[in-house]
Amino acid sequence: MTACAIEPAAEHEDGDAPRAACAITADGSYAARLALDGESWFPERWTLDGPEPYAVPLPAHQPEEPGTEVQPMGDGRVLIRRPTDGRHVFSLLYPTGPGTGELPLGAVQCPEEEARLRMLPPAPGGDKAYALAVGQRSSAVWLVAGGAFGPEQVAQIPGRCSGGVWLDREGRMLALDRESGGRTKAVVVDLGRGGEVSPLLQIADDSDDRVLLADPDSGLLLIRSDAPSPGQERLGWGVLGSTLPVRFPECLRMPECAVTPFAIQPGQVLTPEGCGVALRIDGPVGGWVGVWRPAERQVRHLAAPEGWLTGAGWWSGDGVLQLPYSSKEVRCGVARVDVPGMPVREPEPVAAVAAEPPETDPPGPVAPRPVPLQQAPLGGLVTK
Repeated sequence: MTACAIEPAAEHEDGDAPRAACAITADGSYAARLALDGESWFPERWTLDGPEPYAVPLPAHQPEEPGTEVQPMGDGRVLIRRPTDGRHVFSLLYPTGPGTGELPLGAVQCPEEEARLRMLPPAPGGDKAYALAVGQRSSAVWLVAGGAFGPEQVAQIPGRCSGGVWLDREGRMLALDRESGGRTKAVVVDLGRGGEVSPLLQIADDSDDRVLLADPDSGLLLIRSDAPSPGQERLGWGVLGSTLPVRFPECLRMPECAVTPFAIQPGQVLTPEGCGVALRIDGPVGGWVGVWRPAERQVRHLAAPEGWLTGAGWWSGDGVLQLPYSSKEVRCGVARVDVPGMPVREPEPVAAVAAEPPETDPPGPVAPRPVPLQQAPLGGLVTK
């Protein structure tokens, strides 16, 4: 069992190092980050769905301690996680005139010395938030905001898990990368069925296969695996519910750079090959943004805006890439990059609704070949 237990709300203490990363709601309405004022960290909410983005500072009565994480909720409040000695205290922050209101939610206790807990990416819908606790032999998914009685453990997974990608728009199907037996394989955790675990990626018996991003509209998956080149991980793509093999485009292979996908263009129902994919590229001379589509054999390289909140961004439905940034001149800004050739979503598309797949026994083992997605129990979710 993961050594994490629920506690009532309590005051926070010291933790680890702060994170200045920016988290964005699934619908792109709000963002949250830890901003720096001199040498002090404080939470800040960005409103992104209006004519112009603007920031609202949410400072507490004292600066935030190292290790704090923040995440925006769909109603504009900001969830904050404050680590203590083996405990993680959660609260919701909201503006109250000149001050900051705070609603304590409770705490999760992780007394194991090697146990770790971190926030999972913002869930679809914006009314719930989850965290992943990783122990020595197992991992647990916690519902830390949006539950009826404070933090609640909703899934227990054998093995040490990492990552975290939502596969549907209901916030039910969660992909995690599970380390077990010396290999890492992506699995699906069904939060609607008590945390039932099913295999997702099984490219080869001796490969490490991870899920990086997913788009519920098209079913597009971005993965990282060393199956095509043992000892060297490569970026690939596949489609949920498809029996076609995962493909590893040569244009995504940049030996001297670290390439990380961070956003997929939504709304491309049943056309995964046409989805725009935004890439963070870090090389010897710095970092920049790349844009790629599975249908293309090249990556378009773009300069990142000054002060880009590195690795953060989202696509609008009309094919415009949005990159949040903060500089000396602009505290809260969004650079809008109109990428030529990106497909535009038609107004109010009508998607065919697939029938619910019949309940069957878990599939048996298959030959080790790059056709992993046939094992995913998600075929009926592709067009929803």
